[in-house]
Amino acid sequence: MTGGLDATRIDVRIDGRLIVDGVDCTVEPGTFSAMIGPNGAGKSSLLRVLATVERPHAGAVSFAGRDLFALPRRTRARLVTFVEQDSSTDLSLRVRDVVALGRIPHQGMFGESSAEDRRIVDAALASAGAAALADRDYTGLSGGERQHVLLAKALAQQPELLLLDEPSNHLDIAAQLALLDLLKGLAAEGVTVLAALHDLNLASAYCDHVVVLRGGRVFAAGPTSEVLTAELIREVYGVRASVIEHPQTGRPLVAFGSLR
Repeated sequence: MTGGLDATRIDVRIDGRLIVDGVDCTVEPGTFSAMIGPNGAGKSSLLRVLATVERPHAGAVSFAGRDLFALPRRTRARLVTFVEQDSSTDLSLRVRDVVALGRIPHQGMFGESSAEDRRIVDAALASAGAAALADRDYTGLSGGERQHVLLAKALAQQPELLLLDEPSNHLDIAAQLALLDLLKGLAAEGVTVLAALHDLNLASAYCDHVVVLRGGRVFAAGPTSEVLTAELIREVYGVRASVIEHPQTGRPLVAFGSLR
């Protein structure tokens, strides 16, 4: 691992309004980090830039020392993948075919699927808890089922950088914990993972570092245990909370009180 994700002075404007304002963001290689902040803080807009889905109005994004926007699309797709909150389509595709799309960056110009591609797709379906959905029509799935399939597609792509926007949306508690266990395991294997999360306790329990956005700017960033304090929660979210030590893990545990 030669370097992680580095974003410098990122500006994003939507309809002339500054949504992300001069953000610097660093994610160390092989770590699982969370991007947190209230609704409207700019998390989704920033993630789309980091994933090179959208170009910023200003700033630069690099991974492993390489300018992501300067890379050929296929090269970039072998490095980075992005799991959005939802991805709708009117096309009637089997789940297995949706997941197989993640193999395209690794295939030749004719896009022929190999036995190895099929093995990787099967493994991705299993890891994401979507194996039972393999022959279902994607358009008929629930929101939670789609989340599993989109994660499987990302895993099939075998990225070095995995970005996710609220990946635990639509999932029940057991599925949320299984997902975050999977992401933490990927980071342990060397994948750099950054996920936007609403649940502060999930971020605290699983993530090495947090990046806190407020009003389109980085309010704080660093190790989770140092950044996630009662003072920060009151300042950023406008609620009173106590941050205590989890009796089993020793990690920070947020106990919410009331609106300030």
